[in-house]
Amino acid sequence: MFKPQLISSLKGYNGKTFVSDLIAGLIVGIVALPLAIAFAIASGVNPAAGLFTAIIAGFCISACGGSTVQIGGPTGAFAVIVYGVVSQFGLSGLATATLMAGVLLILLGAFKMGGLVKFIPYTIVTGFTAGIAVTIAAGQIGDFFGLSPDFSTPMQILGEEYSKMPGDFLPKIIVYIKSASTINVYSFVMAAVCLAFIFIWSKFIKKIPGSFVVLILATVASILLDKFCGLKTDTIGFFASGKEHFVIPTTLPAPQLPDFSLETIRTLFPTAVSIAVLAAVESLLSAVVADGMTGEKHDSNTELIGQGIANIASPLFGGIPATGAIARTATNIKNGGRTPVAGIIHALTLLLILLFFGKYASYIPMAALAAVLINVAWNMAGFPAIRALLHGQKSDIAVFAVTFLITVFVDLTVAIEVGLGLAAFFFIKKMIDLSEVQNKREALTSGISNPDYPEEHLDLPQGAMVYEIDGPLFFGTVRKFEVAVEKAGVDYKVLILRMRNTIYLDAGGIRALEQAKAACDRKGITIVISGIHTQPYMLLEKTGMADKLGRENIHDHISGALERAREILK
Repeated sequence: MFKPQLISSLKGYNGKTFVSDLIAGLIVGIVALPLAIAFAIASGVNPAAGLFTAIIAGFCISACGGSTVQIGGPTGAFAVIVYGVVSQFGLSGLATATLMAGVLLILLGAFKMGGLVKFIPYTIVTGFTAGIAVTIAAGQIGDFFGLSPDFSTPMQILGEEYSKMPGDFLPKIIVYIKSASTINVYSFVMAAVCLAFIFIWSKFIKKIPGSFVVLILATVASILLDKFCGLKTDTIGFFASGKEHFVIPTTLPAPQLPDFSLETIRTLFPTAVSIAVLAAVESLLSAVVADGMTGEKHDSNTELIGQGIANIASPLFGGIPATGAIARTATNIKNGGRTPVAGIIHALTLLLILLFFGKYASYIPMAALAAVLINVAWNMAGFPAIRALLHGQKSDIAVFAVTFLITVFVDLTVAIEVGLGLAAFFFIKKMIDLSEVQNKREALTSGISNPDYPEEHLDLPQGAMVYEIDGPLFFGTVRKFEVAVEKAGVDYKVLILRMRNTIYLDAGGIRALEQAKAACDRKGITIVISGIHTQPYMLLEKTGMADKLGRENIHDHISGALERAREILK
């Protein structure tokens, strides 16, 4: 049954909650403004499309979704796909593909397929996220340095002719190299100062986003330097290769259906699938992150339906694909947003900005927007997660590296397909290898595990709970940790995770363990591990998770874990 979280959240809704949602919604609306414009330009469409998307899709995702705090809108993940679709099929083709993706998302939710997204390994998610970040950053090099590529005659690159900026990574880099002599020093200095300002600002001030402040300051500086010093740099009003003047409209456009034909649908169906898969993965990942921050649980199927409605509505009003945005969702939570009302207020805030201040956005320098997007790409890349993966298993590193490289140099959809195939291959191989060891009934390591597990009576101290994980903890079984954390209520102070039957752990399992620890830390609960085998223990060591848990909280037998629990409970 389709029941948006908005309906449930309004029960018992009061003035105090509204004030909290109002403040969060206003702040997120301000945060979303520069990002909506920047992602639209990075996608090869006009800046207004980003605002239309944030308003229409943002409203629909909050009103119809399955998460209480999800903030939706355009994201960097779609920039690569959208740029390619617009280059090949135009804006009408993009609208058709987005609308089709919306229908697919609704079908995924209606047939209760939301849980399947959890089977995408953490290594793949990390790989394509880092790949998208690199692609976004690469797309900003031209504006960051103020380059002016000359396409008056088609440019020959790798045997292809290009009459405008190519969408693929390698040809784009070659165009930048060929245009290096056209660098605008003024644009470069402005972009570098803006980027430095954003990094420094975030170190000292958290409430007000540096990207919003820097766009205002850079716009004022650009106007004054142009008027009094004659220094010029490209602005939103003169974007794209033709340098056509553009003014952001101050009203929403009338809804309009894109052109449909059987041939168009057949041609764009693979693209629609890519958009739908990416929207599903990113929105549900964002919802899971939000759950970890709030302690609540989203409805994944309702969330998919809400995302589908948003991606049907967005192209009707000239928008682009949308999904849940992790950074904006986290901002919403940190500023007090607790119900979908905050997301609706975020959309209304953007609408008011469009109505009353939209015309001034055309003066924003492209160099400043490039700095904002490079900062987004830096935060999106996930360097801590990558460092942890590189200290892990070779199979996890291989899946990450292949997914990353294919995302950057080939295509996001192909990257996910190949990554899933590789992950499945490595998992099956390891399960076979580990099964052979078990069949010999040999201990996996002397003194750490025992192949014989007789049933015993546990003298469990008051305030401790034992949860046994039966089987490998990999990307398809991390839900077990979520269940364990859910069961660890406020009455418990120690959660013993018994891993005597867990012979395999992968990067997804490590990530799940980190999330479980974070959730337990918020509740004042200590995690103690008992009966750990060789492979899981070695991975805890290599990734540094053993130190995070505390080596005093890792034991080879349940008796040691129980003794540790008693020490903690004293």
